[in-house]
Amino acid sequence: MNPFDKWLNEAPLNETNNLIQITAPGRTDYFINPESGDVKSNAPFLYADIQGDFVLRAKVRHDFISKFDGAALFIMDGDDRWAKLCYEYTDLDTYAVVSVVTNGVSDDANGQNLTDKSVWLQIGRKGDAFAMHYSTDGSYYQMVRVFQLKASDTLKVGIVSQSPTGEGLVSDFSDIQLERVTMHNIRAGK
Repeated sequence: MNPFDKWLNEAPLNETNNLIQITAPGRTDYFINPESGDVKSNAPFLYADIQGDFVLRAKVRHDFISKFDGAALFIMDGDDRWAKLCYEYTDLDTYAVVSVVTNGVSDDANGQNLTDKSVWLQIGRKGDAFAMHYSTDGSYYQMVRVFQLKASDTLKVGIVSQSPTGEGLVSDFSDIQLERVTMHNIRAGK
């Protein structure tokens, strides 16, 4: 079931049963470069407005064609305040769980390298604290990072397909769950 009803940078969408596929055009991303200050905010973002605490999880998959191609869970408070958890083709030629938190400028943190073309991702909110997790089996989630982001009570919460250096990408999102719950143990993501 698709819990999302709004777009930023609308793009081709294919929805069948438990699968959402978003086609990202080439040269699309969300990133405010900490070296140059260059801003990219043109990747397709399918979202819902969510008030208060939540947990969003989904299985993501793509073909890892060009550097920084990625499928991501994304939260946005404003043009320069957002966070994403990606499964990305890195500039180190790895498939990695990558997290980016933007509060004026973006950071960029490569996490776990994996070998499969799919992984489960999760991002959750508890007040001004947020947690990012990944899973290789959809059951046991491991922490990527916990961070604070002073944000509005209502956020844009959803999914992004990006192809920052390539000619485009189709990202698959399945097993999507968006729950309006409060995590009891933020480091465990539950």
